[in-house]
Amino acid sequence: MRIVITGGFGFLGQQVAAALLRTRTFCGAPIDRLVLADRIVPPGATAAADPLVDVVQGDLVDHLDEVFGEPVHVLIHLAAAVSAACEADFDLGMSANVDTTRALLEAAREQSAAGGPRPRVVFSSSVAVYGSDPMLPLPPVVSESTLPTPRSSYGTQKLVCEQLIADYTRRGFVDGRVARLMTVSVRPGKPNAAASGFLSGIIREPLAGLPAGCPVRPELRVALASPRRTVEGILRVAEVERGAGPGRLDGGVPVNLPALTVSVAEMLATLRRVAGDTVADLVTIEPDHDVEAIVGSWPAVFDNARAAALGLEPDPSFESVVRDYVEDHADAVLVDVAPLAAGADGAVPID
Repeated sequence: MRIVITGGFGFLGQQVAAALLRTRTFCGAPIDRLVLADRIVPPGATAAADPLVDVVQGDLVDHLDEVFGEPVHVLIHLAAAVSAACEADFDLGMSANVDTTRALLEAAREQSAAGGPRPRVVFSSSVAVYGSDPMLPLPPVVSESTLPTPRSSYGTQKLVCEQLIADYTRRGFVDGRVARLMTVSVRPGKPNAAASGFLSGIIREPLAGLPAGCPVRPELRVALASPRRTVEGILRVAEVERGAGPGRLDGGVPVNLPALTVSVAEMLATLRRVAGDTVADLVTIEPDHDVEAIVGSWPAVFDNARAAALGLEPDPSFESVVRDYVEDHADAVLVDVAPLAAGADGAVPID
C-alpha cells in the first residue's frame, strides 16, 4: 500500500505522518511506502529519515508525475493556502486550493482509467464553508445538513473542492472522503497567515513568555479541536469503511469533525487559571475588523452526532487542550503550569 500526504511537512501533515509511522499500517494492511509531498522540507524533519518515507519537494502540480509514478492507494490532501492569505490574494487561493485539488483528482482519475487502483482521496475541508448570510442566517446548532454559505474566499474554495470530490466519487473515479476541520488550537510553532491563527497565539505565545494580541471581542464563541483530536478525526474518516450503520461512512456527505465550543474570554480565563496572572496579562485586545469578519462568520456550535457515530468525540474542555499542548511541547513552554485541581475539568457546556 502506497499512501501520499500532501502538505506532508506542514503541522498537521507531520502529525498524520507520525501517527501512520507509529503503526505502519492502514486499515490493518502494512504500508509499503509513505510519500510526503510539500513545497518546503524543514531541516531535520524526523519523518524524512524514516526508511518507509519518500519525499516529493516542490509545487505539487509540477510533481504529479512523481507522486503518481507508482500506484497511489490513499491520498490525504492537506496542502492548502490558509484563510487570511486567500482573502488577501484571490489568485493564490484559487491556484493553491482549487486548481491543485482538481489536478490531483484528474491524476487520480487517470490512474483508475488506466487500470490502476481507484485511490481513496481524503480531503481536509473547513468550518469556513459555513457562514451567516444576511438572507439565510445560520441555525443555533449546525450539522452536515446545514446549507454552507461561506463568507470568505477560503471557505468558498474549500466548498468548491468538496463538490468536485463528491462528483468524482459519484462517477466512480475516486473514493472521496471529506473531513471538515474545526479551528485547530493550540498549534505549536510560529504564527501563520490563517485568520484563526490568534486562537493558538493567545495561548502559545504567553506560555512562551511572549506578548500576544487578540483581534476579536472576548465574548466571541468559536468551535475548536486540539491537534490530537484533529489527527484522530482525519485518520478515522480515512480508514472507515463505507456502508450503512454505526461506525461506517454512509453516503458521500462530509463529516464535521467534533467541536468544542468555547468563548475567547473562556480561553483567556483558562490560561489565567492554568498559568497565572502574569502570563495571562501578556494578552491584549487589539481589534481587527477584517479578522473578526472572517472568524465571526463561522458557526460556533455543532451537532457532533455524525462524528460520534464514527467513534469520534470533542475535547472534553479547553483546559484539557491547553494541558495537551504543554505535555506535547514542553520545550516551548517557559512558564510554570499549575497542576490540575481535583474535580476541575474546565468543561464548557454546549447549548
